[in-house]
Amino acid sequence: MDDQLKSEYLISYAIIINFHVSFKTNKYSVPYQYVGKKVDIKVNSNSLEIFYNHSRIAIHPRLPDYMKYKYSTIEDHIPDSFQKVEWDDERIKRWANKIGPSTLTVITKIFDTVQIKEQGYNSCLAVLKLANKFSNDRLENACELALTKLKCPRYHHLNGILANNQDIIWMSNKDTNNFNDVGGYIRGADYYGGKYDD
Repeated sequence: MDDQLKSEYLISYAIIINFHVSFKTNKYSVPYQYVGKKVDIKVNSNSLEIFYNHSRIAIHPRLPDYMKYKYSTIEDHIPDSFQKVEWDDERIKRWANKIGPSTLTVITKIFDTVQIKEQGYNSCLAVLKLANKFSNDRLENACELALTKLKCPRYHHLNGILANNQDIIWMSNKDTNNFNDVGGYIRGADYYGGKYDD
């Protein structure tokens, strides 16, 4: 059979709160009425179909695997009133700004990658909550380090840097100009970061 026609079924994926399902690192919308329900996903090299109780509720062109953290959102799937009960982008950015300018830059870059700002909430909050685990200063330093090498650092990069004390090593060498291998630090962050945040 032609590879173009081969399909892969992924059974019982949960709909996340912002009416999208995840496949690899990308997200695909479903009608908002299906939030919280279990669906089946059928994928081939060209398309991604989403089924509920054996009825197709959405079909999208499949995003290429080299594209990371992208959204495929169909306008009709968006609720008429997409409410932000607890968080909005301005509140998230204010929190980031209190931590520091590099953290704010990371958060702003994440918002810049999404079609609608609500799609960035989970990713941004995952980053900011690292401050609760490691401290504001360490998160700010980790963001500064990550930005030296990555266009848009994500949770798994930053968590890896912090978990392996790479921010501390970087800061201890920064003032003495002994830090010559930033790339090695970022690769370590990616390796130790584990799964993606959303």
